[in-house]
Amino acid sequence: MITALFLAAAAHLPTAVDAERAFAADARRTGQWSAFRKYALPDAVMFTPQAVFAQDFLKDRKDPPRSIAWWPTQSFVACDGRTAVNLGVAVDAGGKPLSLFTTVWQRDGRNWRWAYDGGAPIADTPLPSRSKAPVVRRASCRAKAPGAPVIPPLPLTDKQARKTPEDSGRGESADKTLGWDWRVEKDGIRFFRVFLWNGARYAQAVYQHIPAPTPAK
Repeated sequence: MITALFLAAAAHLPTAVDAERAFAADARRTGQWSAFRKYALPDAVMFTPQAVFAQDFLKDRKDPPRSIAWWPTQSFVACDGRTAVNLGVAVDAGGKPLSLFTTVWQRDGRNWRWAYDGGAPIADTPLPSRSKAPVVRRASCRAKAPGAPVIPPLPLTDKQARKTPEDSGRGESADKTLGWDWRVEKDGIRFFRVFLWNGARYAQAVYQHIPAPTPAK
């Protein structure tokens, strides 16, 4: 009953997919890096290819004349609906494919902010349509023991919300039904994983092995 009431209330709030689309729209309207700063958490991480705190890295960065565009194609969501990982496609201002993207989102009240943003090379395949609804996969809300009460999710603690711009980092949803981690090697190779609770165990939902960027000629 508690879970049903919680999910019913959450259904009326904006989702991470809504946040991703608003983020992309703001980038086109107000400027690419301005939008990145607006939606990033204070300790959000991005990659250059080593990890950096986004707010520090973007502090004085000027917006390009035209923003890139992007849209979500998949969304992995915690049971409580307050943490999600979006995957999608980014194209340049002219519509040329740029990369795949991954964004980790966390919601506080009605406001979504991103905690992790990373790109990956795009495969030589047709791009998913921007008009097609993303595939959404939600973690199970079932407790491990049959009939066990479902505990209402607690607010994120400082420790849970904290990321680090070192060689690795991790995070989890407040209800512990979604977790992610990442690692960057010295040569720029990056690994990223997402796990979802399925009612009995944590199952890997996303695994990315992102090659080091090719040096510019």
